[in-house]
Amino acid sequence: MREEHDLDDEFGFAPAVSATGAEPESTKAASARKSLAGRQRTGSAWRRRAAGGLVLMAALASMGGLYGVFASSSSAGNSAGDSRQIETGRQLFSVSCVTCHGVSLQGVTGRGPSLVGVGESAAYFQVSTGRMPAAAQGAEEYRKSAKFDEADTDALAAYVQSVGGGPQIPSGSLRTSSDKIAEGGELFRLNCAACHGFSGKGAPLSAGKTAPGLDSASDAQVYSAMQSGPENMPPFSDNQLTPEQKKSIITYVQTLRASKDPGGSGLDRIGPVSEGLVIWILGVGAMVAAILWIGAKS
Repeated sequence: MREEHDLDDEFGFAPAVSATGAEPESTKAASARKSLAGRQRTGSAWRRRAAGGLVLMAALASMGGLYGVFASSSSAGNSAGDSRQIETGRQLFSVSCVTCHGVSLQGVTGRGPSLVGVGESAAYFQVSTGRMPAAAQGAEEYRKSAKFDEADTDALAAYVQSVGGGPQIPSGSLRTSSDKIAEGGELFRLNCAACHGFSGKGAPLSAGKTAPGLDSASDAQVYSAMQSGPENMPPFSDNQLTPEQKKSIITYVQTLRASKDPGGSGLDRIGPVSEGLVIWILGVGAMVAAILWIGAKS
């Protein structure tokens, strides 16, 4: 203590380090307190972070558990229903289709094409319109009474889809609102009328083939035909015709089919001017023939 007083008198202040080189007791205590406080703050921060992490993990785990409880039953039911439908389709395929299309849907040379990648659209269209199963090989398959009911048709389509994937028919309504009929008519005339006729009643093609009429086609059949492109018809991808445009075409076709055509024979809805022209030509021709016949008799 005496030495510290001497140093204080000599320099005018108490030095930070004593003459012996050791820290004063008060400085050591302050440093220890600061170090302890720092360790306590660090420990508190880590404890807060750990507690926050545990709370977050518990919240995520509880949310996952709730989702599993509520969603597992419905998803399990859907997957079970899908698997049963696919199995039913596989059994139907093994009985009615495997001879021409092969066990693995790879096709059989000279009998039937591969179905890998054609999707449920192609299978649904061919089976629901009665074109498949085919009774015999031919250049063209015509519409006839379907061999399978709607449930079996959906099962066959689901099985084909499960094997190779491909275009799928969207669920829900396949029509748009009535204000899209004009757009649908324009798209139909641009993309479909050249083969199916302006009224959708069908028309002959080259090599003895025909474009079928649409008067018996359902919404799903028209949509699936646009997706798959059966026989001579080209497929229309979503880049060529969007799903909404396909639906507007269906709306136009079905509205045209359901609407009446008053005013006598519509001549495939060409119009009354053409009707008058045909009547005039036939009438004048009949009159000339009658005059010539009367003259010959005279």
